[in-house]
Amino acid sequence: MGQTSGIGVLDKAVGVLRAAAVAPCGLGELCDRTGLPRATAHRLAVGLEVHRLLERDADGRWQPGPALGELAHGHHDPLLTAAEEILPTLRDLTGESVQLYRREGGSRVCVAASEPASGLRDTVPVGVRLPMTAGSGARILAAWSDPDAALVEGRTPAEVFGAEPMAEVRRRGWAQSVAEREAGVASVSAPVRGPDGGVVAAVSVSGPVERIGRKPGSRWANDLLAAARDLEKALV
Repeated sequence: MGQTSGIGVLDKAVGVLRAAAVAPCGLGELCDRTGLPRATAHRLAVGLEVHRLLERDADGRWQPGPALGELAHGHHDPLLTAAEEILPTLRDLTGESVQLYRREGGSRVCVAASEPASGLRDTVPVGVRLPMTAGSGARILAAWSDPDAALVEGRTPAEVFGAEPMAEVRRRGWAQSVAEREAGVASVSAPVRGPDGGVVAAVSVSGPVERIGRKPGSRWANDLLAAARDLEKALV
């Protein structure tokens, strides 16, 4: 594992980073390269994912994450910086939980969130990985993915969600879901586009179905789209 600092967990984490930098690797390969037990290697790799020091490719293998380059170049993510102001504003406007998701391989990762101070909430902690097979955020990220590329487990977006629903999301510019990711929870999401027009994230409002209804898009789509445009301004 190279030089050691005498701080065991730090040396192991650096070993995991170095192993993933050699070539993308799954858990078995990671254990082979580091000599770590499976449980330890998995725990460290997942923890490094939370901090975006590792990420997963389309096949679910770990590889170096974007935070490494940002740290090396003193770069602050403009989208996350803008989210610090825009997500709380949207939370206060809707009174509901607000999240920002990015796609990483076959998952979507919550990279920013803002929760109301009280009441029933749909809490999604920053760093949590959710499947690309359920929820309005997943539908947004899937709708503008390569239609012929595998979304998850070899299936294309149309095979996961249906061709017509994907076309409808692209037509109206937002997506909603009810009890799809979690029972009793509804959400509505909109795309955040980069300077080239490609979708780089999904911003979402979510909460209990009993409070926001089964058609949350009718209540929050316009406000959500406005928040997405504000986030996009930070990327120009």
